[in-house]
Amino acid sequence: MDIVSVHRGSSPLIVSCPHDGSFIPDAIGARMTPRARLAPDTDWHISRLYDFARDELGASMLVPAHSRYVVDLNRPPDGVALYPGRRETGLVPMIRFDGEPVYLDGQEPDADEIRARVERYWRPYHEALAAEIARVHAEHGRVLLWEAHSIRSVVPMFFDGRLPDLNVGTADGAAAGPALTARLRTVLEAQTDYTHVINGRFKGGYITRHYADPARGIEAVQLEMAQCCYMDEDRFAYRDALAARLQPRLNALLAAALA
Repeated sequence: MDIVSVHRGSSPLIVSCPHDGSFIPDAIGARMTPRARLAPDTDWHISRLYDFARDELGASMLVPAHSRYVVDLNRPPDGVALYPGRRETGLVPMIRFDGEPVYLDGQEPDADEIRARVERYWRPYHEALAAEIARVHAEHGRVLLWEAHSIRSVVPMFFDGRLPDLNVGTADGAAAGPALTARLRTVLEAQTDYTHVINGRFKGGYITRHYADPARGIEAVQLEMAQCCYMDEDRFAYRDALAARLQPRLNALLAAALA
């Protein structure tokens, strides 16, 4: 099994899906609680939802095989908190989004195992991403890195009430310039099907913050979506009709960002 699948596109757009993977190796899963073995905090079907970007916009796409429970690809390798003072699940999560433990009592990975997972699972994804950014930048002189994410619409551990449908993050403007942000805002405000916010609860994770370099033409945007917009949150099932309704909005956002 490949650690990361890379599709090399023909445009400046790179779609990164770091939480799409759901595979948990048996040796790790045997130490987890039954619920955690189902990988419930996966960004389910997110690469499938963005398939159109490869076909219609010439996007590159990176998709990992393994679950964020193995190692979270959108966290710094030293485990430093992304949102200091707020509750987070960490580089190798010990709790699920519902606050319940990932591991059976006494079966949590130690520091040596965490370092080994970083080397085996985290580093290959980031080496592939860095290489693709370098390739696209050399070819086009610019890069739009689009971090594709989704989450349950109600997660009390992270936010109050129901999450807006579309949550755009640019690290408060550090990852993307004001012109790009203005184009995204125009697209969002021109539609009424989905609620939205820019740099709200989700401002962009490690990948958005680390790889963005607007001064060199490398801009990064994270879009965190409420999963109810395209899937059944309880059964983790893709819903074609919902997805087909959402995809034109995503296409419009990507096209505006690339303009």
